[in-house]
Amino acid sequence: MTTQTLKLNKFNTNIVNNNNLEKRVFNTILSIIVFLVLCYILLLGNIVWNIVARKNLEVNARNLSTEVSSLELNYLSLSNKIDLNLAQSLGFKDVTKVYTSRQKLGSLAKLSNEL
Repeated sequence: MTTQTLKLNKFNTNIVNNNNLEKRVFNTILSIIVFLVLCYILLLGNIVWNIVARKNLEVNARNLSTEVSSLELNYLSLSNKIDLNLAQSLGFKDVTKVYTSRQKLGSLAKLSNEL
């Protein structure tokens, strides 16, 4: 900033040269606006990308749910086919009840702890 003095009739007047202060302020405001617009575009793009990804995940979840339900139906139909005749044909046998008992190994003497 330079100051020049201009002498008029009765008053000393200082003229301040701000080296185009208005132009610098305008460029600063314009730069801020461009930065904010770019941030807005970036955020808007991320939002759209997330929406598309969510839709794809919903489709995948729906397909997996359908596959799980068909596997459950297959499991139930196969489990209804299992009976005693199938088990015996595969080599399984009926369990016979076996009882076991254990003899005492001995008894411990109780020690009296009197004070």
